[in-house]
Amino acid sequence: MRTSARRRSSGTSPASGIRPGQGIAVLLATAGMMLAGVSGAHADDTEPGPVVAASGTGTDTPALVTGLSERAAATGSAADAARGHLATRKSRYHIADPGRDLTAVATQKTGKDETVRLQQKYKGVTVLGGQYVVRMTDGDGRRTVTGTSGKYFTDLKVATTTAAVSEKTAISRAVGAVTSGLGDAPLRAPATEKDPTAPALTGKSNGLTILPQGEGVLTRHITVTGVDPATGEPLAQEVYVDAHSGYPLLQYSALQTFGAGTAAAGAAGATGSVPDAGTAASDELVVKGTGTRYNGESTEVNLYRDTSGALQTIDYSRRAAGDSNVMIATYDARGREASSASGAWPSGIKTFRPASPELGPEYTNSGAVDAHWAAGQVYDYYHSTFGRDSLDGQGGFIYSLVGVVSNGRPYNNAFWDGSKMVYGQGGGDYRTFSADTDVVGHEMTHGVIEHSANLVYAGQSGAMNEALADYFGNAIDLAANHISMDDPDAALLGEDLCTTAGPRECALRDLDDGATTSKNFLGASYRSDNGGVHLNSTIFSGALWDMRQDLGADLADKIVYRALTAYMTPLDGFTEGRAAVIAAAQELGVSKAQLKLVKRSFDAHGIVPGWEKAIGVDSDTLLGKVNIAGTGAGAGSGRYATSRTNEDGSEPYSVWTGRTSGKGGTTLVSGNNGNYNVYADTDGKTVAWAEYTATSIKFHVHPVSGGIDKVVGASGTDVSALAIDGDYLVYTEMDPYTGGGHVGYINIRTGAIGKVDGGGYQFSTAMPSVKDGKIAYAKLWAESDGYKLGVEVFDTDTGAKKLMPSVDKNTAMGIGQTAITDDGVFWILDQDLTDEGRASVERSALDGSDPITVLPEASKDPVFTYSLTASDDAVTVMSVPMATSYANETMPKLYQVAPDGKGGAQRVSCNRGDQILPSADTGKRVVWLDGTTGYTDLVTRERPAGNC
Repeated sequence: MRTSARRRSSGTSPASGIRPGQGIAVLLATAGMMLAGVSGAHADDTEPGPVVAASGTGTDTPALVTGLSERAAATGSAADAARGHLATRKSRYHIADPGRDLTAVATQKTGKDETVRLQQKYKGVTVLGGQYVVRMTDGDGRRTVTGTSGKYFTDLKVATTTAAVSEKTAISRAVGAVTSGLGDAPLRAPATEKDPTAPALTGKSNGLTILPQGEGVLTRHITVTGVDPATGEPLAQEVYVDAHSGYPLLQYSALQTFGAGTAAAGAAGATGSVPDAGTAASDELVVKGTGTRYNGESTEVNLYRDTSGALQTIDYSRRAAGDSNVMIATYDARGREASSASGAWPSGIKTFRPASPELGPEYTNSGAVDAHWAAGQVYDYYHSTFGRDSLDGQGGFIYSLVGVVSNGRPYNNAFWDGSKMVYGQGGGDYRTFSADTDVVGHEMTHGVIEHSANLVYAGQSGAMNEALADYFGNAIDLAANHISMDDPDAALLGEDLCTTAGPRECALRDLDDGATTSKNFLGASYRSDNGGVHLNSTIFSGALWDMRQDLGADLADKIVYRALTAYMTPLDGFTEGRAAVIAAAQELGVSKAQLKLVKRSFDAHGIVPGWEKAIGVDSDTLLGKVNIAGTGAGAGSGRYATSRTNEDGSEPYSVWTGRTSGKGGTTLVSGNNGNYNVYADTDGKTVAWAEYTATSIKFHVHPVSGGIDKVVGASGTDVSALAIDGDYLVYTEMDPYTGGGHVGYINIRTGAIGKVDGGGYQFSTAMPSVKDGKIAYAKLWAESDGYKLGVEVFDTDTGAKKLMPSVDKNTAMGIGQTAITDDGVFWILDQDLTDEGRASVERSALDGSDPITVLPEASKDPVFTYSLTASDDAVTVMSVPMATSYANETMPKLYQVAPDGKGGAQRVSCNRGDQILPSADTGKRVVWLDGTTGYTDLVTRERPAGNC
């Protein structure tokens, strides 16, 4: 026997399908975020010259064309000339009407070189990641096209006028999905001053967007922002809600951070008060000051004296003839919450205001000196090396906020939010995150990337985004601090952030770590690092670093910058990135010997065709390539139930069932009806799931042995944690107003329905499990002296509720997933918020007697209990360590322990990559969704693997 507990994973879009050799387009709905690699002829497989690379999946348009010398229109705009070139060569590009279907995004002109970026629209609707680039030279009164690259999807046939889901419903579903994504984490009491009726998250519609899967999927793009009620950290998720059924089929964070962590990202411009930028540089605007950096070095900093005579950390010195009105401003955000600084300006924020040009220790310790000085160094690097005027290439203002906190505690991270850099205050082992020049260079480079290739921050494209930010951040650090490439610590990033640890112990990443795709690629879902953007970044950045060592800094930097700004497009993966760098090197005229070194760098890091085939697993695959996102699997009495879609992710999810032994075939139970059928669970006799429609979410049940599909209930808001046992179906229904949840139940035999807490805003219940008519759940409620937490068991036969007395409601800081078995109830308990996210596994009889601790919170076992599932013979926990850097060890892993805790915890599987959403079957068998192969696979093991 087993528990019926089932959950959706936390974080971004969980249960993601990942395809290592591909980019975002093929698996958008599966959260793989990777597009099919360029096949056929490659620029790197030929001598320099005209090359038309094969097209990718879902398109007849070539992914890369190089070596052209074709005349383009000399008059009109560069965008008009680019579209004209594509229009006159339909047999090559297969773009029917470039004037109608391609909108100019940006034109970059450096000397005679022009690069035009064009955004694909289908019947007037933006296609996510559909961007095509045309490269030209403009001189002597003529334009010449030299090449093209990018993604233009020619297979689209989706209707764009049939959005059955209203904007209001889409926002509600998106908010609910993000809220549900947080629901796997322990239920925690909010701050006492929080209004329980105030919404925790809000959504904003960005209109319709087509996801380029198969013939296209029409979605409503919603941005959800707010604060994680458990951690106090800011959140912002880009959510794409299927416009037909209302299912949130893709979500990911847009925050571009230096290290691990969650925070929000937005594109809000600066709305605070800033000085008049003026129109030209002048001596009156620049005051020379001095300050001391964290490393003890005295440095010059440029300040500004305003009309009142006050000095401000504003630098106008980078203005020069021919440039626009660039301004570098550094703001004092000490003590402000990171959530208030994400995509917005904290109220009343001001620049640092030193009393004299000599900045004292306060400005060193706050990180102001380093942030302000380093921002100027980054500007100078891009301007002097590539002629780029600011992050946007148009002289845009550069803003830095220094010293934010998270929930009143140190925020050991930094991020780019679409308009500015935000640096955490640091604390304990970490300095303020502006203390290391490569952190500043990294975050500012995210701004450069956003205004050029705009690589989508998820999966392989996100890993390339991080890799490029690391590469240039490191290059800037070495140049600004006069460090040789031969220095043994030259390849480290973040090595200067620590208060006591040495560089190698402190560094978050090492560009010279030797990571290769065949050995070190980690298949990650979106709940882990946005699909591995940090985890896998050194695969690509390591290749770039090797190239820099071989070719020298100047040439390598020019090649990588050209590849970023003139070749790469938002959905590129590692294979496209390799092709872009090699093509850029050819364009810049490298020798055959140098080109060989470039190729060798990628070869050494395993970025070669078919590299993903070397990844192996130690588990048994029940269903390969289910390619699902935001939903999980259930198991019981030798059966499993899960959703699946087709290989390109374009098909709405349907529910299938089979035997956990792997014997026999699979059975479709939901029908493939065009809606999303998700959150499947089974007790071995009945399969239950939720169907998302345009107006409601329907609950279905279907006998495993065959029979009719029956709708037993519905919900008007997002749901999660669906579970079934015998006559009872349970679930968590999200409250979009408070951010809380309510556990609901349905008697599938009689039709009786109810909520265990009555549905009032003063209660929040979540993470239910059900067994023999008894429902266990985590509960949050208010008393006169504050919020309380506990575990409660509801008896559906009698209506009686029993609060487990083994939980001290006054000391519980968090209650996690529950699980009922024949022997009692299990749950996760957190009583210490300062122990890096550890929590215990507790158990008691259903009447609260015979309590024991199965896994102690202070255990030395490497288990960071996040979620659990249980049978009579074993408890399986999903461990999610809190970490500042990402590695295989910090990804979700499964551990199993005996119900009495004896013998300690053992690894369920030694697979690399994500192991998420476990479900206990009979005995010690457990099924889960695994991302190791690069796809989302439903896998199982009959017994633990032991130590890995």
